[in-house]
Amino acid sequence: MALDMQSIYVLASGGSRTMEQLDEITNNIANVDSNGFKKVLIKEMSQRLDENGADANHLFVFPRFERSIVDTKQGALKETKNPLDIAIDGKGYFVVQKGDATYLTRDGHLFLNSEGYLVDNNGNFILDTQDKPIQLASSEDISISSTGEIYQKNEPIAKIKIVDYNDITAVGDGYYQQSGAQREAKFSIKQGFLELSNINPIVEMTDMISAQRRFEMYNNLIKSIDQINQKTNDIGKA
Repeated sequence: MALDMQSIYVLASGGSRTMEQLDEITNNIANVDSNGFKKVLIKEMSQRLDENGADANHLFVFPRFERSIVDTKQGALKETKNPLDIAIDGKGYFVVQKGDATYLTRDGHLFLNSEGYLVDNNGNFILDTQDKPIQLASSEDISISSTGEIYQKNEPIAKIKIVDYNDITAVGDGYYQQSGAQREAKFSIKQGFLELSNINPIVEMTDMISAQRRFEMYNNLIKSIDQINQKTNDIGKA
């Protein structure tokens, strides 16, 4: 393969990776007001393909993304005074049952459904330490301790399950799945508070502008190489 075609391939690969980066940044910005949302980062790497030994015309080094990384840094806590708003101050996640699957979340904006079960903003069950949905008599006289015990009219009802892992993977809608080993959850539950997202919109907008300029640079370089190839062909025909 000709060296100029390798250059175009590498630049096109870089442009494709930049589009993926822009998608992640756009998603981060869209969730700046989502309770408990965690910023998603992309770990970039280079990949080398050696096809013909030491033949420099057949060596590829091109950019690609290794994986997405969730920035688990805690967001700011906002007081709401709503007894069904709870925030995790520290390390850990609520466990949510969605159909037959369970997910992790930091969004503590909770409700009672028509049957009195404690659910999240999407209507999915919040689980207790026995991996069961939590049912309350009403939304009145509810108190939640710093360790997650729920009391109603001073009677113990259940204890909210809080877990933590070394690594997690974002799956959308503010949910995460564990992808690392489980570890001790070190936390304090704050009733009447919500955790905001850890997104800094100014940083995200700056990163977006940088990624857009990077994409334009790749595109302009591809156009320049194409123009050079056309001129070279014209000279060869003369």
